[in-house]
Amino acid sequence: MTYNFMREFADSWGLLAMALFFIGSVAFALRPGSRRQAGEAAQIPLKED
Repeated sequence: MTYNFMREFADSWGLLAMALFFIGSVAFALRPGSRRQAGEAAQIPLKED
């Protein structure tokens, strides 16, 4: 009984949660100003201090 309940829960709400997390991650990566911050972070290993 527990296995079936967990499987049904994962099939429905788990998939929905993963889809919302993916959409949120993409939206966060494409927000205004993220390109500049990503470029700055990419240059950190190349800086000579």
